[in-house]
Formats: sequence, structure tokens, C-alpha cells
Amino acid sequence: MATAFGLLCAALLPAAAARPTEPQDSPARTRAAAAAASVDWKNVRVDGGGFVPGIVFNRSEPDLAYARTDIGGAYRWVESTKSWKPLLDHVGWDDWGHTGVIGLASDSVDPNKVYAAVGTYTNDWDPGKGAVLRSSDRGGTWAKADLPFKLGGNMPGRGMGERLAVDPHRNSVLYLGAPSGNGLWRSTDSGATWAKVTSFPNPGTYVADPDDAGGYNGDIQGISWVTFDESTGSAGAATRTIYVGVADKENNVYRSTDAGATWSRVAGQPTGLLAHKGVLDAENGYLYLAYSDTGGPYDGSTGQVWRYDTGDGTWSDISPMPAADTYFGYSGLTVDRQNPGTVMVTGYSSWWPDTQIFRTTDSGAKWTRAWEYSSYPNRSNRYTMDITSVPWLNWGANPTPPEETPKLGWMTEALEIDPFDSDRMMYGTGATVFGTENLTQWDKGGKPVIKPMVKGLEETAVLDLVAPPSGATLISGLGDIGGFRHTDLNAVPARMFQSPNFTSTTSLDYAESNPNTVVRAGNVDSGAHIAFSSDNGANWWAGSDPSGVTGGGTVAVSADGGRYVWSPEGAGVHTGSGSSWTASSGIPAGAVVESDRVDTKKFYGFKDGAFYVSTDGGATFTKRASTGLPDGTSVRFKAVPGRGGDIWLAGGAKDKTYGLWHSTDSGATFTKVGGVQEADTIGFGKPAPGAAYQTLYTSAKIGGVRGVFRSTDAGANWVRVNDDKHQWGWTGSTITGDPRVYGRVYVSTNGRGIVYADTADIPSPTDPTDPTDPTDPPDPTDPPDPGDPKGACTVDYRVTNQWQGGFQAEVKLTNTGDSAWQAWKLGWSYPDGQRVTQLWNGAFTQSGAQVTVTNVSYNGRVAPGGSVTVGLTGTSTGSNGTPTAFTRDGAACG
Repeated sequence: MATAFGLLCAALLPAAAARPTEPQDSPARTRAAAAAASVDWKNVRVDGGGFVPGIVFNRSEPDLAYARTDIGGAYRWVESTKSWKPLLDHVGWDDWGHTGVIGLASDSVDPNKVYAAVGTYTNDWDPGKGAVLRSSDRGGTWAKADLPFKLGGNMPGRGMGERLAVDPHRNSVLYLGAPSGNGLWRSTDSGATWAKVTSFPNPGTYVADPDDAGGYNGDIQGISWVTFDESTGSAGAATRTIYVGVADKENNVYRSTDAGATWSRVAGQPTGLLAHKGVLDAENGYLYLAYSDTGGPYDGSTGQVWRYDTGDGTWSDISPMPAADTYFGYSGLTVDRQNPGTVMVTGYSSWWPDTQIFRTTDSGAKWTRAWEYSSYPNRSNRYTMDITSVPWLNWGANPTPPEETPKLGWMTEALEIDPFDSDRMMYGTGATVFGTENLTQWDKGGKPVIKPMVKGLEETAVLDLVAPPSGATLISGLGDIGGFRHTDLNAVPARMFQSPNFTSTTSLDYAESNPNTVVRAGNVDSGAHIAFSSDNGANWWAGSDPSGVTGGGTVAVSADGGRYVWSPEGAGVHTGSGSSWTASSGIPAGAVVESDRVDTKKFYGFKDGAFYVSTDGGATFTKRASTGLPDGTSVRFKAVPGRGGDIWLAGGAKDKTYGLWHSTDSGATFTKVGGVQEADTIGFGKPAPGAAYQTLYTSAKIGGVRGVFRSTDAGANWVRVNDDKHQWGWTGSTITGDPRVYGRVYVSTNGRGIVYADTADIPSPTDPTDPTDPTDPPDPTDPPDPGDPKGACTVDYRVTNQWQGGFQAEVKLTNTGDSAWQAWKLGWSYPDGQRVTQLWNGAFTQSGAQVTVTNVSYNGRVAPGGSVTVGLTGTSTGSNGTPTAFTRDGAACG
């Protein structure tokens, strides 16, 4: 039941973008509205679905808490709605790795400030470096400080921490523990710049698997936590005593008593284990430490809990049970700030029969536990579970004692008691955030009620989506928790896919003319890798596997539901009815397969630049002569509903062929869609009002802008439907429109769940009411430009993101006059030497401080009361002041 999105996601990572070769462009002119209208993006509710390795409460403001995830960004707790608010949705395609969060810190001096250390992998899966993000508005907006090394939000050891910490007295000082032998780093300007603490003596030695050099388990896990002793400082002065945990079994705790100038190994410390957490209770002067023999989050077979007396330097083994009796390591660790001496710790790697949570109210002299055996295999629980709000957490299981469902958890490395409320406790698992609001019943003979506290935190990795024309609104294939059938997008489904339950569903399809017939393929520890439904995904039964199958691969069903073609991992392409299979001929193993949505006998396949077609139900395939398609298998293609032989294909890789192609002759020929530099997904939805062709949706780079795009005219024109605040890192797995609601699009993410929006209010480029439509002729009643009062305008210049040495901004020009403009020229002067490096929705020149932007072909005409927005990125040194004066066509603009 591990749901951590670890190695799974390596196969989903995007190739870096580049200028593609374009063998055959369509004559249609393609353009993109780069600055999309604002729409209300929401999650299709699952609630949780992934590993939450860190929860952080602010120490000076009640109800202010944050959570970090391994690949799905960071969240802030919203007390009024008892839910989590996502904070890193702005992370874009090129920085997708910054959705992995390895450290969080909330500033107790200024609670408006929060910091996140981001980066997903330290090996070559992630080509980008790590960064520290800083916010002065509780995560509403962020600035970024790039680091010269990688961080590993989804690497082994990610549940240790927190690696990022703010000095509780001098909040301009922060520390960051780095992996890969990079040591300890410090900022003295509130996270704007960082430098290595050269006096820190030990960058760590522990590696999960020394034989996996360069691999996922082969990196030095480094500095694991930083803890300040707030009793050794005063307001405005740097805290004198700091403790740092190091992933080194012989030297795991270091201390500075001079505000980080010098460091030494703490004498007398235990050896032979790794200190996952170090939490200091300054009220009684105790530093508590949770130890395991490995870095986690999956492994760990022995552990201890120790207490260090910061006053007299003595160490005490306060483990809840003898180390020889443990089969797990300890990690989750918290103290009750209202009641010194009350401590809780988790056996994070107690997979069977359940995780364990221990509690002491006397600093570790005596412990009680969340459950124990009454008479084996029967258990006596000190808690009750209520999963009414997220019922799928029972996994559809019917376990044999001593296992129970729902489980108390697994991978429980995040555990925090609210510093202002001894009754509230939250802890993260491999699938959710659990918590209670009557924790002290534990000590009174009552039973705390543990419930999911995860609403708003959506952490699934989305592998496939289908929106059938009838029945369920949406059916999803997800990583690690299989998937769901959604009949209400705003309600958590009662159960995940069952009978069988895949760990990950890799492919879905339904019969176009019989949507009750649905098929899914996926990965599973044992049993069949394929399942079938005859009631639109409500109930399932397992099929059979051809010999050699090792993974789900891709699967397709004929338009009438009478035939299936399956391309599983470990075996070649097969055709059959589900209970029996026959190997297909003429198509290579590992090909991606899809069905025609009209012709019941026609199936398609693609691999390594070649397109294949079968006209006999998948028995034989023929390679098409079409050329110029992308290499490899990083390609997704689909056939258009209601149009036989109509196919769209997206994919490719940076520095290679990359883009979007269209065929209307069953793949005999493909035409590359002009203006689409990169495309990774393609999906269809209900046609626009008055249109006959399906609405197209894609995650792509069009007109130089990365985003989610829509076309209502078969790819001739495109409009961006997301904006820079809603990018979700990587969206290249799958996409689909809704066949019943025009403008609704469902977008996959790699750790932020399924996001969707109704985008019909964004004008399409061919909409005659769209003022930016290049085909929209001037209104003959508009007076000509010579009579236009050039000063009748306003400008709104806003910095939307900034980082060390750079920034992003939007400039909105509004026509406040009584007549339309047929063209415009906007000018301003930068006060601090900023330089524009890229600009969209306009053409620009810069001479010294002066910037001039002119319209492009599609946005020259601006009606009275209308506006046009250009976006830009630029560089800055030091200050980044906002321009104070603007001109339009040489005249002053408000």
C-alpha cells in the first residue's frame, strides 16, 4: 500500500524543450493568446493520494500550518474551511522539479513569511538545480533563490527533517541542509542569497545503496535536520545554539554555540543509527531524537529514541521498546508545547500489521501506544478511526487480524501536535493526512477520533483520463492508488478501482458507441494486469495475461466494445476478448495502441517514428509510409470521436522532432500543425456552439508560450486557457475535454491530481466577438486613428514573480477612449537598469532603459473599454523598481 510516487514518476518526466525540426507544416496559421483570461481551476476531488513527509506549525500564530509533499508542492492550512490551499501551482514546465519540496520553514517572527526548499531528484532524472522559494504573503506569491546543486524532494530520506529552518530570534538568518555532499548552507538576507557554511565539518556519509552510483538510491543523503535552541537568543540577535542532524551513523548530531561560527560533534551521542528527527523542547531543556537504521521512507528495521539534556550533556535511551524487539525505525517526532514532557513518536516503517504511534507525558520514562495486542492476533486500539469523508482509504480491503482497515497509516514520518492546542495533532502517511482534535483523550482513558484532515491536498499522479459521452463524468487512471470513477467532480468517490486493485492504472479506454464497456490496464504485485467493466466502470472483473506480462502498458477497445488490443509491458501486442489473447503481427512490442472511434475493426499503433494500422481487429498491423513523426515512445495519439480515420498525434523531445500532427486518412499521411513548437498531449471535447468539429485540447508550447491550449477550429487557431498562476509543473501525461460540456477540460498533473476548469468564457480566436481576432474586420462605425485621442489609456504594470537576478511581469494596456485602436505602440523606461529578455503578445525593442512594445497581427485592434496584456521576463541587478510613466503612440498614458 505504499503511495509515495517514487520511481513511478521517473518514467513520466518531460524532456527539456527545444526548437523542433518541422518536416511538414500545415498552411493554417496557428496563434496563441498567451495571457489567458482568468478561470476558476479546481481539483477533481480525491483528497490525498500520496506521501506527505512534512507538516510544520508556526510557533507564534495559532492555526497557521503548512504541509509539504514529495512531488506535489506545498500547502497552507485554512482553518475556516478545515482544508489545505495549494501554494506552488505557479511552477512552470521548465522548472517542473520545483514541485518536489524537501524542506519547509514558517517564520515565527513574521508569520507572513514562509520558505520552501524545492527540487525533486538529485540524479539525472531532473536536469534542473534546486532552489529556495520565499514568500512574504504566506505563499500567495514567491521569489526564488537558485542553488548551485540539486535537491531531492522525492529521493530516499525525504521524510527526515526539517532541513530548512529560520532563526527564531533573527529571522533574516536561515539554514538549509543539503544532500550529495554539499553540506550546510546559510542565508543572512531572508533567503535571497545562500552561501555554504564552510566551518561545518561533515556533509554526511550515508547512502541507501552504495552499489547504485548515479542511480536513485546512490546519493549521499546529507544534512537531515536543523534545530535552534530558542533559549539561547533574544529578539534581533542570532540564536547562539544550533543543532544539526547528519546522515552519518557514527557522527549524527553536531552543535554550534556561537551562532554558527564553529561546530563540533556532540559528545556521547548514540552511534550505529541515523537521526531522522531532532526536536528540542526548550522549556525543559531536552533535545529528543528519533533514530532508524536506514533513511526511509519505505525501509527501516530497527530504531531507538534518545533524549539529550542540553543542560548537563547527558544522553538517555528512552525508546518505547527495546531495540532488539523493534522491526521498524522511528521518525515522526513531536512535543506538546503546552505541556513540556509530552512527546509522541512513530514507528514509521511498521508496515505490518500497521504503523505504531507512541506517547509519553513524562519525557520518556513511560510510554503508551496507539494499539497493542489483547490476545494475538486481536488488537486493542487506543483510538477510533472515522474515514467518512474519504471512504476509499479502506482500500476495499477485508484483512485478517491483526491487520485492520482502514490502517492507522504507513510511512508516518510527519507528526505534529499543534503548539497552541494540545488536542490537535496531524500526521502524514503514504496516502493522506490524518489528525485528531481530541488527542488528550489518549491520557484520560478515552479514545481520540482520528479522521482525514486532507481536504484540498490533492497529490495523485495522473496517468490516463477518459470522459465518456454517457455514464460517469470522468474515469481516471492514477499512480499508486489505481484510479476512480467520478460521477460528481466535487465529491470524494466511495472507493477506488477494485476487483482487481492495481497499484497504478497505466491506460484506460471505453467503447465509443457503447460507453458501458470500459477497459483498464495497470501494474500490480500479483495477478492479472488488465480488467474489464460492462457498467461504465462501476464494477470490474480481472482478465487474463498473455505469457510474460510485467506491466500494464496501453490498451484499446473497439468502437462497439467487441474487441480489445493490448500492448502490455514484457509481452508483444495482443488482440482478444479479455479471457484469451492472440499475438498481433506486424507491430513491434511496446507500441502505443489506440482504436478508431468509428470503424469497429480498425486499431492503430505507434513506436519509434512509425505508425501502424490494423483493419482486422488487431490480428495484423501494417506499417504506414507516413514519415517525419517523432522518435521513441514519448508520444500520445487519439482518434476523433465520430470521424473515422481522423487522428491527432502529439509528442517528441527537445532537440529532436517535437510537435503536433494530424491525419485524416488513418495515418497514411500526417501533416504537422504549424506554430505548435511542442505538444505532449491531445484530447477532445464538445464542439463550440455552431462548430461541427470536436474542440481540441493540448498541453503544448504554442507561440513561444508553454501552457494548456484549446482550439475550436481543428487546430487552425489556439487560445491558452490556463495562466502563469496555474501551471502545475508538468502536465504532459494526458488531457481530455468533456463531451457533454463545451469548454470543460481535464488536465493531468504529476502530483497535484486532476485539475479542471470551464473555459468557455475565454473567447476563441475565431469568435467574432473576440477583439483580438485577426480575422475580425474593423467596425465601419469606428472613427479612423487620426482622430483617436492617444492619451485616452491606462496602464497596469505588475511584477508577477521574481527571483535573484530576474523577474516576470504583466503589462495591461486599456483603451479608455471612445474609439477603437487599429494599432498601438507602448513605451516605458526602467528605473533600475532592468533588461527585457523575452516578451509575448507583442514585439519589443529596448534602447538603454527605454522599452518600446508594438502590437502583433492579432491584437492591434482594441475596442473602447477593451484591453490587451503583454507578458515578459527580464533581468535585474539589485532593485526592480516599477516604471512610473507610460506612453501610447508617444502620448502620456495614465
